[in-house]
Amino acid sequence: MSSGGMLYGGDEIGALVFDPGHQSLRVGYAQEDTPKAEIPAVVGVGPDNTSPITDLEARPDNNITPTKNYKYYVDTTFLNVPRGSLEVQTYMKDGLIDNWDLFEKALDYVYAKVIQSESEYHPVLFSEASWNVRNNREKLTELMFEKYNVPAFFLVKNAVLAAFANGRATALVVDSGATHTSAIPVHEGYVLTQAIIKSPLGGDYLSMQCRQYLESQGIDLTPAYCIQNKDVIKERDTPRFVMKNLPDKITASWQQYMLRSLLQDFQMSAVQVLESPYDERTAAQIPAVHYEFPTGYHQDFSSERFKLAESLFDHTMLGAGQLASTSVGMCDADVRLSLYGSVVVTGGNSLLQGFPERLNRDLQLRAPSNTRLKMIAANGSIERRFGAWIGGSILASIGTFQQMWISSQEYEESGKSQVERKCP
Repeated sequence: MSSGGMLYGGDEIGALVFDPGHQSLRVGYAQEDTPKAEIPAVVGVGPDNTSPITDLEARPDNNITPTKNYKYYVDTTFLNVPRGSLEVQTYMKDGLIDNWDLFEKALDYVYAKVIQSESEYHPVLFSEASWNVRNNREKLTELMFEKYNVPAFFLVKNAVLAAFANGRATALVVDSGATHTSAIPVHEGYVLTQAIIKSPLGGDYLSMQCRQYLESQGIDLTPAYCIQNKDVIKERDTPRFVMKNLPDKITASWQQYMLRSLLQDFQMSAVQVLESPYDERTAAQIPAVHYEFPTGYHQDFSSERFKLAESLFDHTMLGAGQLASTSVGMCDADVRLSLYGSVVVTGGNSLLQGFPERLNRDLQLRAPSNTRLKMIAANGSIERRFGAWIGGSILASIGTFQQMWISSQEYEESGKSQVERKCP
């Protein structure tokens, strides 16, 4: 291998694994069991008032229009501070990287602050959506080799990685994330692209449902950053709190971003999926869950918390069980049994209480009677949230994988089209 027979995934050189998603970008070293950092998949763009205009820019005869300087904020420490005129933008769209300039800012931050090491020392394994397109793949390959000078690079479909993380080469991967839920059949480590089914019902859709419900109940959704102090009150009493003085011109996009995390917390603490289709009586018998909002307001939520999650399953076309069974039905008959035999559940939204159990029940009703259905949902929340990342970490540290990398030498010889040839 190039550079004096250096073994990429060996102990002395750490390969990096990147797993970009709509909720966050997961980054870390291969061979480790969890990512080193999980960075929100958004970048804050605000005016930079610090830099003085240089003479070159100020002189009008140079045909240079004085560019407005922007400052970029990445990661929660910098993003979650209220600042005036700070727009929050995401670089992802439909599971693919869309805004490359912002994405580069996120990568710069990762190398500077998370990895704290030069990019040319670390081979990089990236996960990608199963429906990624050639143009996008080549662009990422080019970016990593040209800008970051990585010694080696590889791209793998995130469904394949999620299956690997659960010890399967063949599986039906049901991935429920922030922006969508998808069912992706993987056979012997290859995605069967013709049978991918995806729906736009994911964590964000559920957050929207929660927001509509809470607002209809007249609950004040003021996020924590607005609140200076609050009084302890009795259940369902009107909250008493003092607002903070905030900087002027706080943008709508930043407020939405902060509200989203409040709703996600409510979603994970209170919302639950019933094992059978929603029924008022069954739901009312299950103990209520108590939840306190940042304003100090608190109350019990009983049957309504099940009703909210029901929308992920009871949709005739887009329910999670429906997606999975349709996807299997589009595969060859001889693969179907093995797909039903390992249904891997992954993605942050699948951490909703009762999600795998309900999916299991829905699939049992839809699967042919002679099939053995087996659900594989990792117990730990970490394993399910970072399924694809963990798969990447395993793959990049396997000895037999080391000859698979696209090395910088190969890239120089045959360019970015290598990615189509070497990465399935």
